[in-house]
Parts: sequence; structure tokens; C-alpha cells
Amino acid sequence: MDESQNLNTQPLLKMKIFNNWDVVAKGWYIACPSRELHPGKAKSLEICGQKIVVFRGQDGKVRALDAYCPHLGTDLGIGRVDGNSIRCFFHHWAFDGEGKCQDIPCQSAIPEKAFLQSYATDEKYGLIWVYPDSKAPEGVAEFDELKGKSIVTVHDKAFERSCHHHICMMNGIDAQHLQTVHKVDINMNLSLRQNQSGNVIDFTLQGEFPKTTRRERLGRKILGDTYEYSMRYADGCIGLLTMMKNVRLFPSLHMIYAYTPVAPGRTRIQPIYVAEKRTGLFGWLVTQLLLLFTRLGYYALKGEDGQIYDNIRYNPNALLSLDTPLVKYMHYVNQLKVSIWSKDFNITK
Repeated sequence: MDESQNLNTQPLLKMKIFNNWDVVAKGWYIACPSRELHPGKAKSLEICGQKIVVFRGQDGKVRALDAYCPHLGTDLGIGRVDGNSIRCFFHHWAFDGEGKCQDIPCQSAIPEKAFLQSYATDEKYGLIWVYPDSKAPEGVAEFDELKGKSIVTVHDKAFERSCHHHICMMNGIDAQHLQTVHKVDINMNLSLRQNQSGNVIDFTLQGEFPKTTRRERLGRKILGDTYEYSMRYADGCIGLLTMMKNVRLFPSLHMIYAYTPVAPGRTRIQPIYVAEKRTGLFGWLVTQLLLLFTRLGYYALKGEDGQIYDNIRYNPNALLSLDTPLVKYMHYVNQLKVSIWSKDFNITK
């Protein structure tokens, strides 16, 4: 929405990082599906407004650099992979995965400025992820329940919303809207835990199933007296949702929301369904059913929430005590580390 609306009567609350299009926090952002990058192939793409080249060396490892050659600015995505380096198509300068120029065919001396910014990469959930720094403190976030296990992932179709991803991400911890928007009459209690580095925060919401309607009483008999779900936020750009926690007769369901700002006012969201890989034909069937149930649960809520986030001018000036999870989330985002992809890195870091 237009930020200039009603500025005299409703001044817009500005924050350091939260809902700030000029800042990109350090975190993992999707580059492309792993299957699109075979050994010896390169691909240039835009991530958070930055042109990045990713290439897979002969050793199978993915590397990422600023896309434009420091010589004359040719896009390295049209170059060729040479071993574990990439050569510019124009004058064949070769750069390794750390961005250092290793070879200039026309001369032996390499200029001091012949280097590129490199970026850490990770491959997880069938995707290539890029981190806006040469090294990342840890890999892409995982579910505690699935660590060390073989998993199956399904990527739904990515889509865009007309607001900042920090706002979209709060949907999972806004317990009030379960009643007002989705007509789910559950009072949720919040508990939270933040890791030592401050880049990951877990929100767990738990409540007792009501028993006023026939559907609610049936759900209580099948699933138990209480309902619980958790949201793990990593770097303010990845949300890991675990549904159906600690209920009877049903294992937990897992999905990931990966967010990437694509332009001021536009956010791309990639839904990913995740399930433990089970063995045998029956195990395969159970895994597929869990993935299907996860998708159905997501689609049951997606359309109604979309009406909100495509028509919002987020301005938290009249918060309630019930909004405590949202306040804690905004505080969490505002203490994240600012990346070099930010428009004004020196001022905001």
C-alpha cells in the first residue's frame, strides 16, 4: 500500500530492520532448485535485488559470487565453469569460489581489484540457498524433530504478496486471527525460546480444544484435549511451522515458508512441505498422506490470509496485551544483523 497515505492523521512507524525495504538482514535466501544446476553449469539470477551468479564446480559444490566481472562488467552467468572456477565469456578471466581472480589469459599479472564478493551456499530441501556474506555461522534451519532423519520435500508453487515478508511471517503467531478470520475458537498460550546468537526464535502456542460444537467435540475425541503448534523463525526470512504437535493418533505436520523480497512492496513466498521418509510401500503411503494433509491444511488458510496481506499498511500504533507475540517478534527482527545487500549498509549496521 502507498506509505504516503494518511501521514498527518496516522504517522507511519519506522523501524531499523522490521518492515524496512532498505535493509536485507543476514539469512538464507533461495537461489533456485538444486536440479537446475548440474555440475559444470552456471546461472545468474536476482536475489534480494542483487545479481548473483551461482555455479556448480566439477567437485559438485555450489559456489556464489557477485555476477558482474570486475574487468568490464560482463555477466558471469553467460561464462563457463572451468574445474571449480568460472571464466568470463568476454575476456576469459577466471575466478575461484572465493572471488579471487586466478587467471588472465593475456597477461600473468593480476590487478589488485580483480576480485568479487563471494557468498556462502547451502543445499537443503531440494533447493540452493545463498547467504549474503562469504561465510555463514550455520546452515539453513531445520526442524528439531527431523534432524538426522531422511526426509521428503515437496515444493508448492511460489507466489507473491504486496507487503514486506516480516509482516507475512507474523501470521503464524497471531493467535487472535485464528478466531476472527478463520473462526477457530481456541485460546492459545504462548511460550518462546531464542538461541544464543539471537538469529533463531521459537514460538510455541498451546490451547485447549473447545467443546461447544459437534465438530469441536469430535476433534477433541480424536486428537485429545489440547492442541499445540510451533513456529521457528530463522534470520527473519524463513519460517518453520510444526502443526498437530503432541496430539493423539496423528504425527506432526511440517512445512516451511521461505521469503525473499523481490522489489519494494513485493515479497516472494516459497511454501515447502516436509515429512520424514518412511520405508516400504506402507511407509511411502504414510509419507505421501502426511504431505497431502500438510498441503490441505495450508490451503485451508491461505486465501483468507491473502486478502489481509495484499491490502495492508502495517502500522502498529495501538497494540494490545494480546499482541505480545507480535511485539516480541518485531524486537527479534530489529536485533538481526544487517547484510551488505542493504541499501544503506553503513548507517544501519
